[in-house]
Amino acid sequence: MLEKACLSLIIYGRVHGVFFRLKTKRKAEELGLTGWVKNNADGTVEILAEGNKLDLENLLEWCKKGPRLAKVEKIKIRWQPYTGDLERFEII
Repeated sequence: MLEKACLSLIIYGRVHGVFFRLKTKRKAEELGLTGWVKNNADGTVEILAEGNKLDLENLLEWCKKGPRLAKVEKIKIRWQPYTGDLERFEII
């Protein structure tokens, strides 16, 4: 059985206005993850995702570059226990 986990990310850089949230949602859905992505007032993008740890690691690798127009400078990463409380992946 695959290990399940929860991944919390804060993405720093040029990540607003470059389709980061939409492309993150599509990537998370492609990987079968649940959770959410949102813009923060300080210019960062925040992500909370749950699912198989390998799929979460794939999402993290994708986030290091992001969509074509993004410029990711730094990612704050926090692994958390899986809860199973999230039903789908949403932009909030």
